[in-house]
Amino acid sequence: MSNQNNPWALVLSGGGARGFAHIGFLKELEKSGFPRPSLVVGTSMGAIVGGLYACGMTTAAMERFVCDEFNITDYLESFTFRINGPVGKVFQTGQALASLATRPGMDTGQRVLELLEDLSGGKRFDETDIPFRCNAMDILTGREAVFSTGSVARAIRASMSFPVFFEPFEENGMYLVDGGLWDNMPVAIARKEGFKHTLAVNVNRFAPQELGDLRTGPQVIYRCIEGALNAMQNVKKVQAELTLDITDDATPFSFLRQREFIELGEQAVRRNLKTLEDFFESRFGFFRKHTVCS
Repeated sequence: MSNQNNPWALVLSGGGARGFAHIGFLKELEKSGFPRPSLVVGTSMGAIVGGLYACGMTTAAMERFVCDEFNITDYLESFTFRINGPVGKVFQTGQALASLATRPGMDTGQRVLELLEDLSGGKRFDETDIPFRCNAMDILTGREAVFSTGSVARAIRASMSFPVFFEPFEENGMYLVDGGLWDNMPVAIARKEGFKHTLAVNVNRFAPQELGDLRTGPQVIYRCIEGALNAMQNVKKVQAELTLDITDDATPFSFLRQREFIELGEQAVRRNLKTLEDFFESRFGFFRKHTVCS
């Protein structure tokens, strides 16, 4: 698959709301004159941003949507996510426990799937502007599922199926959960597609937390998962990896901080221009547009 004229792959990690930073990263990468990737690989939130980008949604349109139009509660079925205040917390706790006692997740993810179908234009993998891949984990077999055919929106929905919150996604006899649980930086997928040169963007930085940051069930669950993933993290064969400097108090559930995260993604490109120039120039003899014109 690799394009001889521009043979590099972009890999976007998962990270919940922190993954909004991928939008800023892509926006500033284009603005700085670097070439578009020949392949985009993502998992979880990285699959959402990367998949929509591959389908042709511009970074400007993504930024406008998440900052001006997006409200996560509009796309969730359960009112546990909708009620604020002390009374709401009582209802949230009761409904969440009741849901999990009878269902495999608090939300079916159907509204999210409909949104993804709309934003992706209903495209299939063979119709994307840029080749795209994403992963999920089949909990029936304990194996990774890598998507390269069929509906892009359905593949993304599978890749973002965070346990407990979203029901696992049924597809082709598989019962799929969040791809980040298998590999939150799926560089191996790009490798298998024949790409030797990969640029990975990581929105996760495992750092010590204060007790006050772990007061809710979701916070504890996600922290446990982050700890397990950090402990089992393998050394990746990647030419360049940028870990975004996201503040310690930013959680995967900080969906109201989208502008902040997007700006952090932009800053990551500006702060690492030398690393990015070295990545492109040393491997492809590519110079940024402003360099060529000067």
